[in-house]
Amino acid sequence: MKEKNEEMNSRSNEELEDQILEEETAEQAEVNEEDPIQAELEQTKQQLSETEDRYLRLQAELANIQKRNQRDRELATRYRSQDLAKNLLPALDNMERALTIQVEDEAGKNLKKGVEMVIESIDQALKSEGIEVIDAEGKPFDPNYHEAYTQVPADSEEDSGTVAQVFEKGYKLHDRVLRAAKVAVYQ
Repeated sequence: MKEKNEEMNSRSNEELEDQILEEETAEQAEVNEEDPIQAELEQTKQQLSETEDRYLRLQAELANIQKRNQRDRELATRYRSQDLAKNLLPALDNMERALTIQVEDEAGKNLKKGVEMVIESIDQALKSEGIEVIDAEGKPFDPNYHEAYTQVPADSEEDSGTVAQVFEKGYKLHDRVLRAAKVAVYQ
């Protein structure tokens, strides 16, 4: 009898297992029928997420480009007179050299006075554009603003490393050096 009970239990276990297996198979079939829709939905969600990410990145890149263009326009406006000033500086130097010539007659003095007035006008125009002379003589040597042509012996320890003489004026436009001052420096 025990054997019969065991046999019945084993059959019922087998039948129960078969029934559970059939139910799971039926559920998987239903899931598989819904799965293509679910898979398509997941794929669409992923594409939407990627598109949103790309949109946000492009929007940030566009904002950066706009900021960069604005900054470039501001710099171009600020330094618009740079090229003109670089071209005028040699002419201004030549006019200043002309003032060093000694004249004796009235015509020469009047000519010299006219050249001084022109130099003064050019200096005012340069200042109005933000161009100024780099003050060098007696100042500590700074390679950002000065170009050393020669060294001269210092009279004292304190003078060492300072500008002794200016051969050619230096100019800067706002914070940008147009031309470094050519100088002699104490050793």
